[in-house]
Amino acid sequence: MNVPVPVVTIGLLVASNVFMTFAWYGHLRFKAAPLIVVILVSWGIAFFEYTLQVPADRIGHGTFSAAQLKTTQEVITLSVFAVFSWAYMNEPVTWQHDIGIALIAAGAWFIFHKWS
Repeated sequence: MNVPVPVVTIGLLVASNVFMTFAWYGHLRFKAAPLIVVILVSWGIAFFEYTLQVPADRIGHGTFSAAQLKTTQEVITLSVFAVFSWAYMNEPVTWQHDIGIALIAAGAWFIFHKWS
């Protein structure tokens, strides 16, 4: 079964961002945990992020430019974080967040648009 490169790349980027979001922000619900424990657990989680991120970039480069890969990763990061913030941290996603994400998506459009 041949899965298109963009589907594989974006799928791996989404999965890697889920791990990284938990590595960076998941500990905020456990403020009583010692900092060294939080750091070591975060590094352990981040390992899985890297095992997905690096192949995503490797597979995607050529179909996407490096700038397009980075832009895609940033848009995915913000999307994953918005869901994480709402579902895991119980923090609201406000209209200011929506506008900020929309502006970043507009920036992504400029990166991906083929200019003549």
